[in-house]
Amino acid sequence: VQLQASGGGLVQPGGSLRLSCAASGNILSFDYMGWYRQAPGKERELVALIPGIGGTVYANSLKGRFTISRDNAKNTVYLQMNSLKPEDTAVYYCKAEIRRSDYWGQGTQVTVSS
Repeated sequence: VQLQASGGGLVQPGGSLRLSCAASGNILSFDYMGWYRQAPGKERELVALIPGIGGTVYANSLKGRFTISRDNAKNTVYLQMNSLKPEDTAVYYCKAEIRRSDYWGQGTQVTVSS
């Protein structure tokens, strides 16, 4: 499985971005897909997960600002990020879990700065 993340960039505080993660397989067959992020000098952390079946999961600190969704027909998962803050600056990674194996995309840089 290959994951292609896109949509990162430079945005001012308070702005919005939408990240996309296109998968090479049928995402309905995946255990889940998700977004993680890694800021400089910090460990990679969970942002949001969306399982093949069931509800979404968010990092508590991001609830209300970030929304994960998917388009099954396009095998694509999205991360809508609103009210961005400088502390959201990080490389954002897409991940898929398929039969307990992890697959990672290449990451997309998000920089929140004035």
